[in-house]
Amino acid sequence: MSAPLPLDRVHVWTISTAEAGTPARLQQYRALLTADEVARGDRFLQEADRVRFIVARALVRTMLSRYVPVPPQTWRLRIEQYGKPEVANLPANAPDLRFNLSHTDGLVACAVTVGREIGVDVEHIHRALTHNVPERFFSSEEVADLRALPSEEQDVVFFDYWTLKESYIKARGLGLTLPLGQFTFHRIPGRAPTISFAPELHDDPSSWQFAQFWPTRDHRMAVAVRRTGSDLAIDVASHLPEVDG
Repeated sequence: MSAPLPLDRVHVWTISTAEAGTPARLQQYRALLTADEVARGDRFLQEADRVRFIVARALVRTMLSRYVPVPPQTWRLRIEQYGKPEVANLPANAPDLRFNLSHTDGLVACAVTVGREIGVDVEHIHRALTHNVPERFFSSEEVADLRALPSEEQDVVFFDYWTLKESYIKARGLGLTLPLGQFTFHRIPGRAPTISFAPELHDDPSSWQFAQFWPTRDHRMAVAVRRTGSDLAIDVASHLPEVDG
């Protein structure tokens, strides 16, 4: 089934790994992957990690094929220097499709747009945390805002900041070469989060749009997209990858 191209918008699909990770579906999804991808998935020691990898690759392939009428298994993906996957060779006359993947305990997410930097991060909010994680990975302003909250709110707001920072890093595609303390997110009640940069981190805060979602009650998700002008619509839907035949 075809879908309109995500021009001046972002499409985000999420999928429960419990729903997608049945033996029959995993067998179908593995058939969509390249031999290298199958081998990479098989190297994961934990079954849950193998399932998330296979489902994530199946999701992006079937999602891309909703926009360009080619079989999902024909897409060739590559990993950039800092670990960001992208389309290696677009089919003839295809638009500049960009995507980003994220997966965590129980959920996989894929965001797609055309011709824009895009990042998505999803996290399970009940995973164990050590106390000093914010001090290690957040800016001083973010830490101060977090620690000023009542203790019962800090765990959830931690994932607000964590997913936002990950979404920006992933959109830039530069990994941890971006110093985490040199960009700061600002939580504004009733409004979308904004970002600011230290002078040495050369980027334009007005060119970035961020949005946060609760795809399930246990998962926090953030999307980052480079825009020009007005905000883009961001459509989020749960989608189970389907394989013809």
